[in-house]
Amino acid sequence: MTPIINSLLPEFNVQAFHNGSFTTVSSNDVKGKWAVFFFYPADFTFVCPTELVDLAEQYDKLKSLGVEVYSVSTDSHFVHKAWHDASESIRKINYPMLADPTGVLSRGFGVMIEEDGMAYRGTFLVNPEGKIKIAEIQDNSIGRNAEELVRKVEAALFVANHPGEVCPAKWKQGADTLKPSIDLVGKL
Repeated sequence: MTPIINSLLPEFNVQAFHNGSFTTVSSNDVKGKWAVFFFYPADFTFVCPTELVDLAEQYDKLKSLGVEVYSVSTDSHFVHKAWHDASESIRKINYPMLADPTGVLSRGFGVMIEEDGMAYRGTFLVNPEGKIKIAEIQDNSIGRNAEELVRKVEAALFVANHPGEVCPAKWKQGADTLKPSIDLVGKL
């Protein structure tokens, strides 16, 4: 298995449902920005709406950090709209919902379940250079926590802006970081 960390964002051009309209989103739209790709199995399911609403509740915080969020499933943009229209919860979503019916994104990020035609729950942070800096993939029966995603995004942004510093376990914005050196070896 090839590691995905620091690999480049796959090239793509897909339809999306965003703010009541259909639009096209491509890899060129993402380049030069921080972006979260939030894969989930399917619309009109059980765990997925709880995660998407949780993420929607953190969306303003992520936007304030300069990060765009893209949810992705193998459903079409028409299904995204139908779900939005049918579900009070999904109407809370303000980030683009990318349609990946051909699986170009799901395969590109390594989360496609070929026999089901759906994606695993995958969360990826892409930096402005198009490199994947955070990757988390889990079984579809396990929901994610958007607050923890925000914490990890803050850490990634911090280390990107502070070369030579690293964030220890459970690091939160404003906490001490580490400057790796031989002097720390065996002392932590």
